[in-house]
Amino acid sequence: MIPPEPRANPELFGHDHAAQMLAEAAGAGRLHHAWLLAGPRGVGKATLAYRFARWLLAGRPPGQPPLAVPPEDPVFRRVAASGHADLRVLAPNAGERGVKLMIRVDEVRQVPRFLGLTAAEGGWRIVIVEQVEAMNAEAQNALLKTLEEPPARALLLLTTAAPDRLLPTIRSRCRRIDLFPLPEPEMEAVLGRWLPELQLQQRAVLARISGGAPGRALQLAEGDGLALQAQVESFLGALPRPDPRGLHQLADTLAAKRDGSAFVTFMELLRAGLGEAIRAAARGEPAPGYIAARPLADWATLWDTLGRLAEETETLNLDRKQAVLSGLSQLASR
Repeated sequence: MIPPEPRANPELFGHDHAAQMLAEAAGAGRLHHAWLLAGPRGVGKATLAYRFARWLLAGRPPGQPPLAVPPEDPVFRRVAASGHADLRVLAPNAGERGVKLMIRVDEVRQVPRFLGLTAAEGGWRIVIVEQVEAMNAEAQNALLKTLEEPPARALLLLTTAAPDRLLPTIRSRCRRIDLFPLPEPEMEAVLGRWLPELQLQQRAVLARISGGAPGRALQLAEGDGLALQAQVESFLGALPRPDPRGLHQLADTLAAKRDGSAFVTFMELLRAGLGEAIRAAARGEPAPGYIAARPLADWATLWDTLGRLAEETETLNLDRKQAVLSGLSQLASR
C-alpha cells in the first residue's frame, strides 16, 4: 500500500511526541503564530504540517492519535484536493534541468494579504511553506515581515531539512520542533506495510540507506535506489583500483536518465557510504580497507568535493557522465 501525498495522508509514523506538543499548544490557547518543523528529508515534516492544519481547520476534534481527522471529514477532503479556502501552500517550483528549484519572492509577498483576510470558515488562516530553505535571501526577508507582524488567527507552518540555511531572524521568530529518524523496528513495520512485495533484506537496506526516513525510503524504492546502492557498494569495494571500463559503463548508465534522477541519487548514496566509512574510522571502529589509503582529512575533503560537484552539475547543466568520471576518478586516485 503506497501512501498518498502528505496533504492527503491520514497517518503519521513515529512523531506522536511532536503532534502532541502541537495539540497541547493549541489547547492552551496561546498558539505561537509560526512553527519550524525541521528534520531529514522524507522523515514526515510535511505530513505533520498538513495534519496539524487539517486539525485546526476542522475545529480541533478530540481523539487519538493526536491531531487525527478522519479521511471522510469534509475538511480532510478539501485539504487533500487543494480546495480549502483558508489554507495556502508554498513549495519549490518544479523547474527544468539547470534551473534551481526555488520559492519565488512574488509568491511570498502574497502571504500577508492572504493571512490578513477574514477566514472563510470562521477559524484560522494557515500557510504551509514546504522546504522553506528553497527561498533566496530576498524571499526570506519578505517572509520575515509577516513573522514580525502576524495577523490575529493566522498560522505559518514551515518545513525544512536545512535550518542552517535560513536567516537567523526567521529561526528566532519560530517555535522549532525537530523530527528525528524512525528507529529500525518502526521502519521495518512501515516498509513492510508499504512495500510487502520486497524481500525482508531489501527493506532492511532501504531502511538503512534512507537514514530512518520513511518518505526517503519510498522514494529510493521507486527510483531504483536498491540497484544504485548495489553499484555504490561495488565501486567502493573495488577501491583503490576500480576497473576503468567499469567506471565508463557506470557513468553511461547514470547519464542515460534524462531527468538526472539516477545521477543525483547515486551521488547522494555514494557520499552517504563514504561518510559512514569516514565516521567509523574516526571513532576507531572497523572501516572498509580503502579508507587506509588516505588520511581521514583527505577523505573528508573528497566527500565535500563530491557534494559540490553534484550540485554544480545539476545547477549549471553540466555533463553528467563527465561529472561521474571526475568524481569517481578522484576517489580512486592516490
